[in-house]
Amino acid sequence: MMETPLLNALKTSAHKSHAAFYAPGHKQGKGVSDNIKDLIGSAVFAADLPELPELDNLFAPEGVIKEAQKLAAKTFGAEKTWFLVNGSTCGIMAGILATCGAGDKIILPRNIHQSAIAGLVLSGAIPIFINPEYDATEGLAYNVTPEAVQQALKTHPDTKAVMMLHPTYQGVCADLKAIAEIVHQYNIPLLVDEAHGAHFAFNNDLPPSALSVGADLTVQSTHKVLSAMTQASMLHIQGKRICDRRISKALQLVQSTSPSYLLLASLDAARQQMATKGKELMNSTIALATKARNQLAEIPNLSVFKPETNSGCRHFDCTRLTLNVSQLGITGFEADEILHEQLGVTCELPLLHHLTFIISLGNTSEDIQKLVQACTTLSQLAISPQPLAIRYQLSAISYQPSAISPRDAYFRLTKTITITKASDRLSGELICPYPPGIPVLMPGEKITSQTIDYLQQVLAAGGTITGCNDPTLKTIQVLK
Repeated sequence: MMETPLLNALKTSAHKSHAAFYAPGHKQGKGVSDNIKDLIGSAVFAADLPELPELDNLFAPEGVIKEAQKLAAKTFGAEKTWFLVNGSTCGIMAGILATCGAGDKIILPRNIHQSAIAGLVLSGAIPIFINPEYDATEGLAYNVTPEAVQQALKTHPDTKAVMMLHPTYQGVCADLKAIAEIVHQYNIPLLVDEAHGAHFAFNNDLPPSALSVGADLTVQSTHKVLSAMTQASMLHIQGKRICDRRISKALQLVQSTSPSYLLLASLDAARQQMATKGKELMNSTIALATKARNQLAEIPNLSVFKPETNSGCRHFDCTRLTLNVSQLGITGFEADEILHEQLGVTCELPLLHHLTFIISLGNTSEDIQKLVQACTTLSQLAISPQPLAIRYQLSAISYQPSAISPRDAYFRLTKTITITKASDRLSGELICPYPPGIPVLMPGEKITSQTIDYLQQVLAAGGTITGCNDPTLKTIQVLK
C-alpha cells in the first residue's frame, strides 16, 4: 500500500526533457504568466500534463490510473473505485444516471445537495423526497430515519434506487446500516452522498463508513476532509446491484475529457497517506476537535452543537464543529464576517444561527488556539447579547410535492414575476443558499410564503443565494 503508481509516473513525465507539441498551451510552464508564477511557482506547471501514453487514460484505464484506483478500492473498502476530477458533484450525478432512467422513482432526503437535483434533471428520474428529522430548539436538520425510508418504499415499491446523505454538513449520520437492510429487501441499490465522510473508514471513534454498513455506491470528496486537491474525489461501489459499466458510461457524460493529472495524482497521494497513516492522523484530528469543543463550550453566549442520539441521529462526526451564535444578538453571517475580516479565522459554513468548522488532518494546535481566542473575542464584542429572533430555518421548510418532474420543469418556458406574487406558483429556478448547496427551491417545486420569507432573511442577514436570475430576489422565474 506504500506505492503511488500514478504519482510516480507523473513525476517521471514531469522531469522528462522533450519538445512538447501537445496541450496545454503553456508547455510545462514555459508560457505561463509571471503573475501566476509569483503566486504558485513554476514547478507545478511541469506536472500539468495531458493523457500521455505513459500516464494512462481516465476513461479507459489500463495502466497507472487503473493500478491507483485498485489501491484506492482496497484502502476505502470498495470492490471498485473511480477517480473523479469534477468533484463529488459528477459522482452523484453519475450514480443517479447509472441507476435511474426517465420516469423512474428515486427516494432522497429533502436536504440533499444540489448536484442530486442536477442528476434528476439529466436522468429524468422522479424524486420521492423524505424530510429529515428536525431539531426545533437548535434550528438544524438531523438525518432521515429508517422508518421514513421504510414508509416511502412501502408507498412507492416501484422505486429504482435510494440515495442518503452521510453525514450532513453538521456531521449528523442516520442509522445507515438499518436503512441499507430495508432498501435491500426491495433488491434496489443504496446510493450515498458521503462527500464529507471520506475519513470515516480510518478510526472507530468516527461514524462507520457507508460501504462498511452495506451501501452499494458512495461518493466521497477526498479533498474536503483528506489531503487531495480541490475537486479531487472518488466514487466507490460494491456488490452486484449496480453495473460498473453503467457507472463508467455515466462518468463519460459528466467528467471533463481533459482531466487534470495534478488532481488525479493528489488522489493517489492522499490514498497512500491514509493507507499508511490513516489511524494515526485521525487520532490526532479527533484529539484536536475534542480540545476545541471543550474550550469553546466554556465561552459565554456561545453553544457547541452536540446532537442527542435519536431516530434521526445514530452517529455523529466529532471532527465537525458547529457553534450557535444567536445568543450574541448577531447572525452567523455577521459572526463569520467578523471572524474572517478582523480575527483571522474562517469557518466552512455560516448559517442564520450557526457557524460550522471542519477540523481535519491539516489543522494544528495553533489553529485551535486561534479559533478559541477569536471566539472569545467575538463573545466580548457582542453589543447586545440577546437571542436573535429568526422565524424560519431552511431545515424546517418541508418539501411541497409537484406533479411535474425536475427535468420537465427545467426545460419548460418560464416568466419573470415579482416575488410578492410568487406564492403558490411553480419555481422555474434552482434557488440555493451556498454553501451548503441545499436547494430551497428547485424547478417545478411549489413556492410558499414561508420559503420566500426564509430566502429574504438569508439575503438581509448577509448570506449568498445562487441560481436565481435576480440576485436581489425582487423578482423570480416561475413556470408558465
